[in-house]
Amino acid sequence: MSPPTPRIIKVIGIGAGSPGHLTQEAIAALRAVDVFLVADKGSAKDDLVAVRRAICAEFVEGVEGQDYRFVTVPDPTRGPDAERDDTAYRAGVADWHAARADRYAEVIAALPADAVVGFLVWGDPAFYDSTIRVVDAIGERLPIVTHVVPGISAFQALAAAHSIVLHAVGQPVHVTTGRRLVDEWSPSLGSVVVMLDGHLACQGLVERAPDLLIHWGAYLGLPQQTLRSGRLADVIDDVVAVRAELRAEHGWIMDVYVLSPS
Repeated sequence: MSPPTPRIIKVIGIGAGSPGHLTQEAIAALRAVDVFLVADKGSAKDDLVAVRRAICAEFVEGVEGQDYRFVTVPDPTRGPDAERDDTAYRAGVADWHAARADRYAEVIAALPADAVVGFLVWGDPAFYDSTIRVVDAIGERLPIVTHVVPGISAFQALAAAHSIVLHAVGQPVHVTTGRRLVDEWSPSLGSVVVMLDGHLACQGLVERAPDLLIHWGAYLGLPQQTLRSGRLADVIDDVVAVRAELRAEHGWIMDVYVLSPS
């Protein structure tokens, strides 16, 4: 008996929100997909699904011979990450990935054997996104072949929006998360890009390093894009207030910032 035919899965970076962020490679990959799987994270984040649908409508609809559909998959509960220490956080993420992989594998197994499956990844799949890890876990449940297409990352879009270079000449760029920022920050890191920071942990650096420059952006590439920049001690209260207002208005927020020596 011959082994089952591997399912083809395309992990496609779609940039930070603007259709203009898609590369020609990404557009070609979109047009090869039969079924796009999208995590259903509740009505508050319907905009994220809507942007994905709009991208497909712009680049795929009307292409001869191309017929695709979206399948939404209820996203497992992740848990209170902010309240967990590093060990519990890693364990919680691993459980979340496994639960996601179970749900996606069940959906994929029910599709026609020749259906090409696509995951549309916000930004670039290589930076602070779990999709590749989840797809690897799907591969432990059924045979797959994975193709990854890069996209414009949030911090690339941030630098472009502020018209800045992320690093000083000959100096490094350090990329981290909000939960690690305060403990690991030092002037020797150079510029620090901070992602996944729902609590603006940089507030904890105001007394230690008030002269740091912050360049912050939310909804990069989308019509509601919002930017702030300046000396950390001078603008942090405004950033905190604006972030809270935007999250309340839209029901979700994606933001990123860079801290640089003055």
